[in-house]
Amino acid sequence: MTSLAHRNGRTATAEDLAPLAFAGYAHFTAAQVRGGRIRGLDLHLERLRSASVELFGRALPDDRVRSFLRTALAASPADVSLTVTMYAGSAGEAAEPDTLVRTGPPASGPAGPLALATVDYERVLPAVKHVGEVAKTYFKRQAVRDGFDDAVFVDRRGRLSEATIWNLAFWDGDAVVWPDAPMLTGTTMGIVRRQLDRLGVPQRVQEVTPADVPTFAGAVVMNSWTPGIPVHQIASTPVPEAPDFLTLLHEAHNAEPSLEP
Repeated sequence: MTSLAHRNGRTATAEDLAPLAFAGYAHFTAAQVRGGRIRGLDLHLERLRSASVELFGRALPDDRVRSFLRTALAASPADVSLTVTMYAGSAGEAAEPDTLVRTGPPASGPAGPLALATVDYERVLPAVKHVGEVAKTYFKRQAVRDGFDDAVFVDRRGRLSEATIWNLAFWDGDAVVWPDAPMLTGTTMGIVRRQLDRLGVPQRVQEVTPADVPTFAGAVVMNSWTPGIPVHQIASTPVPEAPDFLTLLHEAHNAEPSLEP
């Protein structure tokens, strides 16, 4: 399928889209839609709402955003990748943000396992999923050039935070360990965390440095594509295979109900 775009609930025209080619003040959320339904819909709406308040000083009502989603999904196949972008002028001086909803072919991410290079980097406004982050693509390209699959960020205190487009999770053999550092809390991460709670699986948040990696029994990255792609190397340190960990994360993700907008 080709990508479809709607602006504020209507099919987007070239005139609508042209200004976006020269703008960069925006935020977004991304989801995989299956059968016209979305897992973690509440988390996506909360992300859009809080980021709009942060960037623009106001947010659209959830019901209005959901109506835009319904319009876009009604014009698309049942299984799609969905991106919802909120944008304004270069200084964010719109009366309220505009909403661009794009649908495209469904995705599931790479099969893995992945080798991750470490990079000293901290995202600006890490809690906001904003656009125009050239560093993420740049550092991934550099990692691939150096023989890795992707890159993971290390903050100024030496802590692992997140990967270029992924959250990190570790396994100590009994519990899921989430890195403690400024980062974007992913919607899939939110889904997995609350479902692990419901399943009674131990989990904790702690600072993780590259020197701590050998102490773990497994590691994954996750994003809207998937709740877990195995990581077999971080920098020069090998990471053990952990198939039970991967199964557990997928089980938690699959326990989350999918909802129509």
